[in-house]
Amino acid sequence: MRVGSFVLAAQFPGQGEGEALHRAVRSAEVAEEAGLDTVWLAEHHFVPYGTCPSAITLAALLLGRTRRLRVGTAVSVLPTVHPVALGEQAALLHITSGGRFTLGLGRGGPWVDLEVFGAGLEAYEKGFPESLDLLVRWLREPSVGAAGERFRFREVPVVPRPSEALDEAEGPEVVLACTSPASVRLAAERGLPMLLGMHIGDEEKAEMVSLWKRHARACGRPAREIHRADHVSAGVCQIADRRTDAAEILTKAMPGWLRQGLEAHVTVDGRQRRMRDPLAYTELLCGLHPVGPPRLCADRLAATSERTGISRFALLVEGSGDLAATEENVRRLGTEVLPQLG
Repeated sequence: MRVGSFVLAAQFPGQGEGEALHRAVRSAEVAEEAGLDTVWLAEHHFVPYGTCPSAITLAALLLGRTRRLRVGTAVSVLPTVHPVALGEQAALLHITSGGRFTLGLGRGGPWVDLEVFGAGLEAYEKGFPESLDLLVRWLREPSVGAAGERFRFREVPVVPRPSEALDEAEGPEVVLACTSPASVRLAAERGLPMLLGMHIGDEEKAEMVSLWKRHARACGRPAREIHRADHVSAGVCQIADRRTDAAEILTKAMPGWLRQGLEAHVTVDGRQRRMRDPLAYTELLCGLHPVGPPRLCADRLAATSERTGISRFALLVEGSGDLAATEENVRRLGTEVLPQLG
C-alpha cells in the first residue's frame, strides 16, 4: 500500500496566497521526511479553492527539493493547454527526476478558464479524447504529427524522448481523473489507471474499478496490464487522539474555505450550477475517510483497499488550514499510521 498527500494549496479565509503556497511546499517537504510515498498537486485558476495555477510547475520545484518522494499532478487540466507542451514538460521532469514524476490528467470543468486561455467550450465538451491521445503518443513515440479536428501539424521529433531517461522506466506514468462512466471507459480503453475523487465512498469506487476492468477486457487490453492497474483513491486525512477532535478540526476550518472557494468558480457560458453545502460536505468527508486516531485511520485505509482493490491513496492533509497543524498531521500519518499498514 502506498500512501501520499493531496495538496491543493488551499487559501482559507483570512489567509494570503503566499501563505497558502508556502504551506503547500512545506507540507510536501515534510511528507518526504515522514516517509510518505507521493505528493499529489492540484491545479486551479482564478479561485481561492486552490492557489496553484500550474501543478506541473510546482511539481518541478518539489522534485528539485526532494530526493525520494514521487510527485504527481492531480490534476493537470488538459483542455486549457496544448498537449504537446504539457508532454514536453512531463518528459523533462521524468528524465531529470530519475522517473519520480507522475502526470495526472483531467477534463476540469466548464469554467471561465476556457475563455481566458482561448480553448473554448468545445475543448471541454468534445475535445478531451483527442488531446489525451495526442499527449500519450508524445510520451511514447519517437516522432509525432497530428491531423485531428483540434490539432493539425506536420510530424516532428519528440525531444527530449522520455525513453532517454537513465533508468528503466520508459516514460512518466499517466493517470486519468475519472468522475463518470464515460471517463472510466476512456481510461480503460487507453489502459490508464484512474484517480477517483474524495466525494465518493468505497462502494462507488469499487463499482468504477469493476467497470474499468470490463471495458479494458472488452477492448482487448492485455490481462497483465488489467491486473496490474494501479488506481488511486483520493480522500481526506486528519489525525487526532480522539475522532471527535479530528472531526472538529475539519468542521471548524473546511466549510469556510469550501464556501469562498467554490463560490468563486465562474462558468464560461453562464450555466447554473449547484454548490454543495460546505458543512454537510465536510461532515460527509469525515465519515468516508481516515479522520480520527491513528489506529482508526489505518483501519479505514485498509478497509478501503480491501473493498475497492485500490492500494494507492492521495490524502488531503491541509484541512486544518494551519501550517503547524498540517505539518503535525503529515508527520503523524507517516510515523503512526503507515507502520500499521505494513
